[in-house]
Amino acid sequence: MSQASKHIDWCLKKAEKEIEECKGLGKKPKHRGLLKIKSDNDGAKEHIKKAEHNLKVSEYLMKGDFTDISITTVFYSMYHCFLAIAAKFGYESGNQTCTIALIEYLKEKNKIDIDSKFIDMFKYEETKEADTSEETKESVIEMGEDLTYGTDITFDKKKINELMENCKEQIDLTKSIVHE
Repeated sequence: MSQASKHIDWCLKKAEKEIEECKGLGKKPKHRGLLKIKSDNDGAKEHIKKAEHNLKVSEYLMKGDFTDISITTVFYSMYHCFLAIAAKFGYESGNQTCTIALIEYLKEKNKIDIDSKFIDMFKYEETKEADTSEETKESVIEMGEDLTYGTDITFDKKKINELMENCKEQIDLTKSIVHE
């Protein structure tokens, strides 16, 4: 059993347990894991719209020289692509690491054809494969955290432009997966 497969199992159990706990307390069911649901193409398309919207916001912020904030919108644009794929394959995610594990699992099982660079962009440095290319050496999640929680108000425009190009590629790829 692969690491991604083990993580998926953990995420499914986590969500199930948390939903049961909410029901027991009379609260609205919420989870921070992964739920198996009916395939949701409409939901997948809505995630793609959100990804495109966030990319437009990134472009707008770049024009205004708000490079620190644009990294966050690029991150969420790319993440919504993963949520679209999850919905297409009948999953609802409430946890970023569960979402990444799901995408990795779907790739391993040849359910999706996605370049590993998109997955690696969402991994912390210590969890990446040893042969990670220089292009994906620093993850979008780490850059986003540094800029969101740090005090820097500028970031390398060239790097953000590269990320936005990757984001456009990922949106196109996601569209092809969702519309199959």
